[in-house]
Amino acid sequence: MLKVGDKLPAGSLSEFVEVEGNGCSLGPNTFDLEKSTAGKKIAVFALPGAYTPTCSAKHVPGYVEKADALKAAGVDEIWCVSVNDAFVMGAWGRDQRTAGKVRMMADGSADFAKATGLTLDLTARGMGLRSNRYSMLVVDGVVKTLNVEAPGKFEVSDADTMLKQAKEVLA
Repeated sequence: MLKVGDKLPAGSLSEFVEVEGNGCSLGPNTFDLEKSTAGKKIAVFALPGAYTPTCSAKHVPGYVEKADALKAAGVDEIWCVSVNDAFVMGAWGRDQRTAGKVRMMADGSADFAKATGLTLDLTARGMGLRSNRYSMLVVDGVVKTLNVEAPGKFEVSDADTMLKQAKEVLA
């Protein structure tokens, strides 16, 4: 399992891009993790699924609300990662009003979740293999903090915890 001090695994995530520019076309675009994290400070939070109750009511809204404070603390980007396709993540991002605040990154086949070892098997609930709920602060591709939730909990991966950690680590 991924731990503090580890480099993020090689791979990619996808994002549905709404506005063409910066070399990105409209629609799903794939981003290499190593290139996308190089030289950046990124607050990453992952969750089991788009449109699910805790994710939609608390997790994403908290990061949207705290986006300016996180950036003031030194965070360059905020990523929401979920085992969903880029189309679903794009639609969910529109619903959650994440534009300009949180990048909605799709891990469609759970490759990133598997590579980190932070998976959650929800097959019995008809959802298959998903990402566990967690947050991490990544600096230049290296994990500086990692907050993994216990099953069914939402206590340590929230935006307030990440903001506190960002202020401590990036100060």
